[in-house]
Amino acid sequence: MATPKSRPRDGYPGRALALILVVTVGLVALMFGTGTTKPRLGIDLAGGTSITLTAKSTDPKAITKSNMDIATGIIERRVNGMGVSEAEVQTQGDNTIIVNIPKGGNQQNAADQVGTTAKLFFRPVLAVAPSGVTAPAPTGTPSAAATGTPGATPPAATAGTPSPGASATKQGRPESEALAAEGASPTAAPTAPATGAPSAAATPPSAADLSAAMTQGTVPPELSAAFAALDCSKPEVRTAQTGPDDKAVVACSQKPENGYYEKLALGPVAVKGSDVSKAQPTLDTQTGAGWQVQLQFNGNGTDDFTKVTGQLATQAPPNNQFAIVLDNQVVSHPEVKNAIPGGSAVITGRFTQAEAQDLSNVLGYGALPLEFVKSDITTVSPALGSDQLKAGLVAGAIGMLLVVAYSLVYYRGLGLVSIAGLLVSAALTYSIMSLLGNAIGFALNLPAVCGAIVAIGITADSFIVYFERIRDEVREGAPLRPAVQRAWPRARRTILVSDFVSFLCAAVLYVVSVGKVQGFAFTLGLTTALDVVVIFLFTKPLITLLARRKFFLNGHPWSGLDPKRLGARPPLRSSRRRNPSSAAVKEA
Repeated sequence: MATPKSRPRDGYPGRALALILVVTVGLVALMFGTGTTKPRLGIDLAGGTSITLTAKSTDPKAITKSNMDIATGIIERRVNGMGVSEAEVQTQGDNTIIVNIPKGGNQQNAADQVGTTAKLFFRPVLAVAPSGVTAPAPTGTPSAAATGTPGATPPAATAGTPSPGASATKQGRPESEALAAEGASPTAAPTAPATGAPSAAATPPSAADLSAAMTQGTVPPELSAAFAALDCSKPEVRTAQTGPDDKAVVACSQKPENGYYEKLALGPVAVKGSDVSKAQPTLDTQTGAGWQVQLQFNGNGTDDFTKVTGQLATQAPPNNQFAIVLDNQVVSHPEVKNAIPGGSAVITGRFTQAEAQDLSNVLGYGALPLEFVKSDITTVSPALGSDQLKAGLVAGAIGMLLVVAYSLVYYRGLGLVSIAGLLVSAALTYSIMSLLGNAIGFALNLPAVCGAIVAIGITADSFIVYFERIRDEVREGAPLRPAVQRAWPRARRTILVSDFVSFLCAAVLYVVSVGKVQGFAFTLGLTTALDVVVIFLFTKPLITLLARRKFFLNGHPWSGLDPKRLGARPPLRSSRRRNPSSAAVKEA
């Protein structure tokens, strides 16, 4: 009967080496197979914009973790809704949100929308007039109401008087934005009939007179002074805060039309933006309306929206318009043709895809529970980020070369083992970082690069601990193969304790920190965990195999394990080992 082969005292190191090599090759192959051959870079390396938002509220108790989390989610959806899928939105402290927008995509537009973080409201329009008009109308030119030329404004209609034949042409636009029930076919309203004959002004009117002449609707008496003085061409005026929710206010349009902004007198809030449960852009190919925005209201919003649209539908322009106000800017003020029940509506108006996406983002994600101010904006150019990346790579290369040089000079043949281990660790780290960029959105920033550089020292330290334990055994007179086996338990305990402390520090730092510091902590923790894998599955098995080779087994001077160079003690004689007391008696 054949007896089974006993397991070698030093185990089967070839199996462990095969395992880690298969894993390494597999990760590298997956990296190239998925096309993610480079790690995703953070803003400080690739360029982009970092915005710090600070929450403010008249009620300090409103700034809570719950409201901050809600605001973070809304801002993240708003920015990512712009197509900036790699944006990072994180809370920092009790009242701060950090928004990192990488280069590319619609970066500037996303950065602008991040700043519009006040609450969203729907207000009925009372009056509309151009603001910031600097050039008077040419004298002797027929009015647009007579000629049908887009871009001019029909005479003001009497507020509150139904006028089915009133022009649907909004100031400065060839076709008005319209708010209708979902599924309704948008119809072009007839153009207002020509009124009056062309008249030539004796003297060119002033900008104020021209603005007053072009005013549509009726301005409430309490707003007349503020409406007349409002100059929306000034950025600081456009970003000023609106008044109370239950009062009529004045506000500015978001974008200029025909060279000037629009100022509007708005009634009290009729529907809150928080009542919008869903908003999305859609392409209407059946009726030819093009891009439009679909709205869905919750229960409270449905009742309020049905009531107010029924009232607006009976009014003449511009009092049949519903203003969507974010901060003090009117994002849109579509016309209402009919009452809209059911809580579903659609906004049409010859939108481009980008305009429809912007409007849906504002409607769907604009109702924040807190108000925010931009306390800091940092923009990093791609050139500066490239310089920082090069500096980090140079620092890493210098650190690697110093470790390699030290290993070869001090450990000689064993130094080749440490170099091979560093290469395996680098391949694992690089491939995992590249794959995590697409998997979880991990971005390699400058602190993360620093963490990777620190990891070179951690990995080299593990090699040194094991090498020195082996050399200690050789100094004690042990043959190489037993020395390798006896040194491993002692070195393993030291390596595990050291790596555990490093990993624990990285984990705590990752939990308590935010932003870029988390990149350092994540990289440090990842490389520390990989150090344990490499030392167990690569370094120890490789040294076990090399200990069987004559070059190392016989203690070649270039092996790094030469007993003479290490000052090894000569082995004790067997008689003394067996009976040291009898030898002492003979000497006496």
